[in-house]
Amino acid sequence: MIPNQWYAILESDQIRRGRLTGVTRMGEKLVAWRDGAGTAHIMGDRCPHRGAAFSAGKLTGECVQCPFHGFEFDPRGACTLIPANGRAATPPKAMRAQAYETREAHGLVYIWWGEPRASYPPLPFFDNLPDRLAYVTFRDPWPVHYSRAIENQLDVLHLPFVHHNTIGAGGQTVVHGPVVCERELAPGSWLLEAWLDNELDHGQVARKPSEMPAPTGRPLIQFHYPNVWQLWLGDDVRVFVAFAPVDDANTLVYARQYHSFTIPGLRQVADLFSLFSTFIILRQDKDVVITQRPIRSDLKMDEILVPGDLPIILYRKRRQALMQ
Repeated sequence: MIPNQWYAILESDQIRRGRLTGVTRMGEKLVAWRDGAGTAHIMGDRCPHRGAAFSAGKLTGECVQCPFHGFEFDPRGACTLIPANGRAATPPKAMRAQAYETREAHGLVYIWWGEPRASYPPLPFFDNLPDRLAYVTFRDPWPVHYSRAIENQLDVLHLPFVHHNTIGAGGQTVVHGPVVCERELAPGSWLLEAWLDNELDHGQVARKPSEMPAPTGRPLIQFHYPNVWQLWLGDDVRVFVAFAPVDDANTLVYARQYHSFTIPGLRQVADLFSLFSTFIILRQDKDVVITQRPIRSDLKMDEILVPGDLPIILYRKRRQALMQ
């Protein structure tokens, strides 16, 4: 994973007040819960005393209680009670659990994967995605590294083949460019944008990215490092995906289709249609991506890329740079 980044790893409704929830993300066992004020917290799901899972324990006030010996830890990971020592005893400072800086916004829960800081960059999301739009989420586990899942959504060559009877219908196999730009929004926080120009093959040779005019209008694809993506289908229709890394061989895909139907009745119909269409399109992608080898992508691989792969090339280069 890219260090020192905010990762969207859960949806808000997956963490409930008064309940410990164990999940695997970033290759680590984690435990999530909400305090009395409803604030989300995430720690490593391992008691530093004897290694028992916190998720098998319970909440005592604002603290997590280990199921093995009753040790209690606050949301910052500090041990507040060792029952065997007596309530009047002060636990040693070294008795700490791994706590992660946690934020919540846009119906998502983010953790900071990296070194603690005095201040943190903004959460990765899209300012042009208005709050007035409704959405429904389709969650799908993919048995691939999160980089492969992300690259599929940056791949502009596959549409007429993988999605020949859905969003790629029409057979526009010739890919001009594409035009791709990168912007650093804050130190270490990068946005990749791509404009597409695909058309039917009538004997022309595709123009290279260097031969394309400067981009105009809104980009069709936006990717905010490290793991959120947006497809701009219109002012009132967007597709959003958060690629939550589970471990080196698995990703949980959170796919949302945003729409403007907020009137009761119409919203339910729009939600059902969104779920169905998202399911069909993502499964078309998944059926192919799970066949790719290796299941993780890197900057230097045994692949021969073409000009139309520019979004993937830039993603790999930026990801490598951020990892270093």
